[in-house]
Amino acid sequence: MPITILPPKAFRDQPPSRALNHDSDDIMSDATSDSEDSDSQPGGVSLDGGATIHPRKRRSAAPASSTFTKRPKTNVTSSVPRSAIVTPGERITTDPQWMRGHGTYLSSASLGEQAITSSLAGIVTRTNKLLSVRPLRARYTPEVGDLVVGRIVEVQAKRWRVDVGSTQLAALPLSAINLPGGILRKRTETDELQIRTFFAEGDLVVAEVQQLFQDGGAVLHTRSLKYGKLRNGVFMAVSGTGGGGGVVRSRRQVWTLESANNGGPIDVILGVNGYVWISKHVEPVVPEEAKNQTTGITNLEEVVSATMYSSQNDRIEPETMREIARIRGVVTALVENGLRVDEDMVTKGYNEAVELALVSAEGPDDVYLGGERGEQLAAALTAV
Repeated sequence: MPITILPPKAFRDQPPSRALNHDSDDIMSDATSDSEDSDSQPGGVSLDGGATIHPRKRRSAAPASSTFTKRPKTNVTSSVPRSAIVTPGERITTDPQWMRGHGTYLSSASLGEQAITSSLAGIVTRTNKLLSVRPLRARYTPEVGDLVVGRIVEVQAKRWRVDVGSTQLAALPLSAINLPGGILRKRTETDELQIRTFFAEGDLVVAEVQQLFQDGGAVLHTRSLKYGKLRNGVFMAVSGTGGGGGVVRSRRQVWTLESANNGGPIDVILGVNGYVWISKHVEPVVPEEAKNQTTGITNLEEVVSATMYSSQNDRIEPETMREIARIRGVVTALVENGLRVDEDMVTKGYNEAVELALVSAEGPDDVYLGGERGEQLAAALTAV
């Protein structure tokens, strides 16, 4: 018996607007409803030989108010501004997509929401989806390899205690320094009795962080010609890496600057901990008998180490003192205006300060860089 297939009426009666709708969401919803209708209604081939296909139910047109509309995206950058200064207890954001970082904690907001709140006064920083607050002023956190400038505050049996601006005093062991003459041997009781001949209370030293303890304490060492006791200069303390403007980690922390106005070479040491040392550059004095011998690295270390623990300052010319004071004013102006302190900024700032002194009434002797002078210097550096 032949099988007769009747055409469905739904396709003939379907409105043309429905056939022209190509929205992806509507297509997925139509396919779902069609599958549900086909499963719920009986169909197939009847026993009398005729195949019956039930027409698809016609869905009523949706009202205009229920038309599918995309939800506008939330501008996440506007909810958390960059470089925003917050105070302790100030709510940063309630958006759940952000994660809290250092300097923040979660607090309960309205309707059971969790808000990221600042726990200190600082600047909001964003790293991808991580929110953290960088403090405006903070203690130095030591890291292995940092070059630091410190002051001896305590002398113990086999080590010195050094103030490096951290939460704890750093330790400088007797075994971590060079002995006079560059002798390499084990430290004895005689060295322990003469420990104050190397460093005493109040001495300034430049050293490197060699090791860290779990409690945050640091161990220093001075096993290099560029480390040791500091003299012939001026010390100043500025903000370190914990704050916004201040000394930052850079490629070189120690360099020699050729000063203007017959000031001669000047050594600049930028401690990562925020302690700065500016001094007259002194060439190592080599005795006559050492000049006649073959000069090598070992001999040079022996000659330099013999005078590296001297506490006697050399004579400094007035021109050198003036340029040292000018460099100190440049570093102070950079910190007061929130700029970083590194070799590039100090060198450019010094050259700009020399130009400012030439147009002043006092001439090269004018080393003042505070107030409007400092702002003018910072504006010239940021405009470059």
